Amino acid sequence: SNVFLTIKNLEIVITCRFLILLSYSSSTHLVKIHNQPFLFSPGTVIGVVIYTGKETRSVMNTSNPKNKVGLLDLELNQLTKALFLALVALSVVMVTLQGFVGPWYRNLFRFLLLFSYIIPISLRVNLDMGKAAYGWMIMKDDNIPGTVVRTSTIPEELGRLVYLLTDKTGTLTQNEMIFKRLHLGTVSYGTDTMDEIQSHIINSYSQHPPSEKQSSAPKVRKTVSSRIHEAVKAIALCHNVTPVYESHAGVSGETEYAEVDQNFSDENRTYQASSPDEVALVQWTESVGLTLVNRDLTSMQLKSPGGQILTYYILQVFPFTSESKRMGIIVRDESTGEITFYMKGADVAMSTIVQYNDWLEEECGNMAREGLRTLVVAKKSLTEEQYQDFENRYNQAKLSIHDRALKVAAVVESLEREMELLCLTGVEDQLQADVRPTLEMLRNAGIKIWMLTGDKLETATCIAKSSHLVSRTQDIHIFRPVISRGEAHLELNAFRRKHDCALVISGDSLEVCLKYYEHEFVELACQCPAVVCCRCSPTQKAHIVKLLQHHTGKRTCAIGDGGNDVSMIQAADCGIGIEGKEGKQASLAADFSITQFKHIGRLLMVHGRNSYKRSAALGQFVMHRGLIISTMQAVFSSVFYFASIPLYQGFLMVGYATIYTMFPVFSLVLDQDVKPEMALLYPELYKDLTKGRSLSFKTFLIWVLISIYQGGILMYGALLLFESEFVHVVAISFTALILTELLMVALTIRTWHWLMVVAEFFSLGCYVASLAFLNEYFDVAFITTVTFLWKVSAITVVSCLPLYILKYLKRKFSPPSYSKLTS
Repeated sequence: SNVFLTIKNLEIVITCRFLILLSYSSSTHLVKIHNQPFLFSPGTVIGVVIYTGKETRSVMNTSNPKNKVGLLDLELNQLTKALFLALVALSVVMVTLQGFVGPWYRNLFRFLLLFSYIIPISLRVNLDMGKAAYGWMIMKDDNIPGTVVRTSTIPEELGRLVYLLTDKTGTLTQNEMIFKRLHLGTVSYGTDTMDEIQSHIINSYSQHPPSEKQSSAPKVRKTVSSRIHEAVKAIALCHNVTPVYESHAGVSGETEYAEVDQNFSDENRTYQASSPDEVALVQWTESVGLTLVNRDLTSMQLKSPGGQILTYYILQVFPFTSESKRMGIIVRDESTGEITFYMKGADVAMSTIVQYNDWLEEECGNMAREGLRTLVVAKKSLTEEQYQDFENRYNQAKLSIHDRALKVAAVVESLEREMELLCLTGVEDQLQADVRPTLEMLRNAGIKIWMLTGDKLETATCIAKSSHLVSRTQDIHIFRPVISRGEAHLELNAFRRKHDCALVISGDSLEVCLKYYEHEFVELACQCPAVVCCRCSPTQKAHIVKLLQHHTGKRTCAIGDGGNDVSMIQAADCGIGIEGKEGKQASLAADFSITQFKHIGRLLMVHGRNSYKRSAALGQFVMHRGLIISTMQAVFSSVFYFASIPLYQGFLMVGYATIYTMFPVFSLVLDQDVKPEMALLYPELYKDLTKGRSLSFKTFLIWVLISIYQGGILMYGALLLFESEFVHVVAISFTALILTELLMVALTIRTWHWLMVVAEFFSLGCYVASLAFLNEYFDVAFITTVTFLWKVSAITVVSCLPLYILKYLKRKFSPPSYSKLTS
């Protein structure tokens, strides 16, 4: 619905897409809106509603979620289609061998019904129950507390992932900046030596009260104490941070009182700034004794360790821009009248501005290798004449009509010469717990990680290094900004010549490359061990996910913590949301919700592995269960002149798929090939899963051959050993069939669980107990004889023993990778 502006004397409200006019006109105006002229009389107020409803940024960045279907389900669908073709072919063959006598089409449908067990109708029920069990196991895992499974269809997708696309802020990092290092050139202070800085600041303000004007005579060599004092004061003044005081009591008047109160209560103070880096710096100066207590447009006030309020007038502020990579401020000390120009910025921008030194470049490199975000701080003292000259030129440049930005920048740059280098700061955007080992584990598991972030290039690159997303020995290719097809072609050629290097690219350059060289770019990027995309919009993130799905055909996973990650999470084959500081929007839109990034390791390596392996085994065993009884029916019909007569009827067929075999078969959802500790210790095992070897046409054909062999042995064995009545054939073959199924479950299981043993004996007990009640199918006098027992045992041994022998030989001469670790 449209939102209307309520304005006094409102005559007309125009709802449109773009802001056109909001004014009080004293004369008639002719305004064009959507190319239609509107004449407004004097005194008309025009209110315009912009970007409402579907045209708001959040809605435009939101895509419609798709119905996600797991790769395993698609593979099982293909196998089920093959089984359906086999059903039709077998029925046609039986009718053909029958000779098309009589109403052959009726016989064809009878055969279709008799062999219908080939189609695993119970497969979907078993799989869905299994997926519900996997979800329950994930949520009950104490090692990943707080994990929520919001889907019941794709838990096995966690075991097939090849690409992981992750957000940065709040996902890999905690979005909390912490001051870590202060370097003065000759001495460096870390977190364990901050108390020394604090003592220097206390001594400095106690020995030299700020009210006394310091001598401006140049000193031969500054003491460490004075250098620390200047550096901390510069950090406390050069920023755009504003302290905010909030009343805990919630009374409307208290907040206003707190802001003007000169005592400035520390408990109620919070800092607000456009960058968390600056907040971290100001919080650090507070910790060492120099506190920012108030700021407005014209002044800021600091509190010294002794409690004295120091006032500084703000004369000029030069805000940070991505082009200049630095920000500056000119302040006047109220007590002394000194004018000082402070500046801080990136080392690449500041190295040419500060006076010659031999340590800045080296120490910046050292801090970057530690994963710290560095800022160079410098100052320049100005006389009153120098400042007045600058102010005149600066104001004149701001009034220029042509090339205003260039002229203003030139005037500011005239000040940025031979500045005194004060210090180098190192701030850490603290990574979440165990991010580095988790990324290392995922990389060893063969998962390629792409970091998609809206942050600037330098920040993204720094975090990629500190999180070890990009290893320290790895080269990084930073894609230069491109705006044309020719530039994109040249940059792609330069990138093609590099091997095994990580790629860092901005969203704008990515857009140009995808517009002209989509296939070539994606092919090159997919060969990189890691890719970092910075300045990405939410729709771009989702577009990259779809590109990878389209060009590689591999399974993708997206993980994020904010509303800007929802499109990416919904587009990926598997979406994971983190409950962070940005709310629960990503968590609620995801398929799986976790509380910390490190949980993704166990989620994929353990639960993803188990879900896929178990679903593959369960699916193939359910198919085997239907194929073996259909094979027995085919043998029976062939022996009796291709008659379309059912071998088993009534309760036998109902019981076969339910109480006789369901519990042991479903107990496969508890099976595991390796222990969780082993799966986490050797993430390389995960690579085998992505190849899809647990469920393929090869394994399917092996199970088909096993079914045909066992069905033939069971049926021919019963026919060879039957006595005088036909009912004995049913008794012998069906009992051997149940025993064979129970033994095959035991053969398939890799790690026994006590519930599996219970399921095996429970099913066997149910069958034995039902023999006494199924008089129409079994002769109680016959099934209690020794003859019945040895014939059933002989048939069962012949059907199962060769498979046990083959399994033993295969594990001995061609063992799977996981068995080498468990032996």
